[in-house]
Amino acid sequence: MYAIVRAGGRQERVTVDDVVNVDRLPDEAGSTVTWQPLLVVDNDKIISDASELGGYQVTAEVLGEATGPKINIMKYKNKTGYKKRMGHRQKYTQVRVTGITAGS
Repeated sequence: MYAIVRAGGRQERVTVDDVVNVDRLPDEAGSTVTWQPLLVVDNDKIISDASELGGYQVTAEVLGEATGPKINIMKYKNKTGYKKRMGHRQKYTQVRVTGITAGS
């Protein structure tokens, strides 16, 4: 069984016990997060209807913060001596999916 959830600005495919990096969350390590799935696949059954998905819930435990890869940005203009170098490293929150449950 797996589910597609919207975490931040992206969609992630998650199963139970997956460790996923999502956009930074304000929650602290050890707390739990719940998401409403966009799609649930259970063996041969695919559930995408909003009325049926209302009963499903994906829970995850926050493990801590993580950082993404370093991205280098270089600007250069020919014949003027203009060079500018910048860098960026995105901040993420690591979560472990603890369950995909079908509620009422």
